[in-house]
Amino acid sequence: MKTPEFFCFGHRGACGHEPENTLGSVRKALELGANGIEVDVHAADGRLIVIHDDTLDRTTNGVGPVAEKSFAYLRSLDAGKGEHIPTLSEVFDAVNRRAVINVELKGPDTAAPVVRLIDQYVRAGGWRYENFLVSSFDFTQIQTAKRLLPEIRTGALIKQVPPGLAEFAERLGAWSLHPGKRCVTPELVADAHRRGLKVFVFTVSQPADIASMSALSVDGVFTDYPDRVVTFLRAQHNIAR
Repeated sequence: MKTPEFFCFGHRGACGHEPENTLGSVRKALELGANGIEVDVHAADGRLIVIHDDTLDRTTNGVGPVAEKSFAYLRSLDAGKGEHIPTLSEVFDAVNRRAVINVELKGPDTAAPVVRLIDQYVRAGGWRYENFLVSSFDFTQIQTAKRLLPEIRTGALIKQVPPGLAEFAERLGAWSLHPGKRCVTPELVADAHRRGLKVFVFTVSQPADIASMSALSVDGVFTDYPDRVVTFLRAQHNIAR
C-alpha cells in the first residue's frame, strides 16, 4: 500500500452518514473518497460477521450475544435502514480493491479465520496483501495473525500512551500504530516514525481535530465523515471542489 500524504479510513464505513458496518456505509465511504474502509469482525455460526459490539442490541433490532446466534437469525435482522449485517467476504467484494480494508478483530479467535480469508482473496488473484490491514486491541490476536500469515500488515490499537511509546508495537511486528486521538503526542508520533511505523488515529471526525492531527504529522485518521477529511485536504492543497 502506497500511503497518501494523509490517509482517510472510513470508520465502520461512513457511519456518520449510514448505519455502521453495513454495506451501505461501506459504499458511502467509497463514494465520499475514503482511501480505506475500517470494519469490525466477530465470529458466529462459522461465519465472519461485520458488527462492532458483541451483542446485537445497540445496532440492530435483535437482542443477545452475536456469537450465540445462528447465521439465519443474524441475516434476518435490520441493521439500520433495512440493511443486513454483512459478512466479511461481502465487504471485501463491495470494496473490490478500491480501498484498503482495515479489519479490526473484535471477537475472540477471529485472527485465524480472518487471515485465511485474506489469503484466499490474494491467492485467487487480483488482490495483494497490502490491500489489507488487520488491527486489534488484543495484541495476542495480532501476534496470531502475524504468525499465521507473515505477509499480513497488522495495526496495534491503544487508548493511552504506553511506557516506551511505540516500542511495544515494533516488538509485535506491527506495521502501524492506531492511537485514540486523546493520547496522540508529538513524542509518540516521532517515536513511531523512527521505528518505521505508520500512525493512524481514531476516531477523528470534527474539522478542528482533523487539522490538529494533520499538524501532528500523523499518517492518517479513522473518521465517521470521510467527506470532511477530503474537504480538509482539498483546502490544504487549494484544490477546487
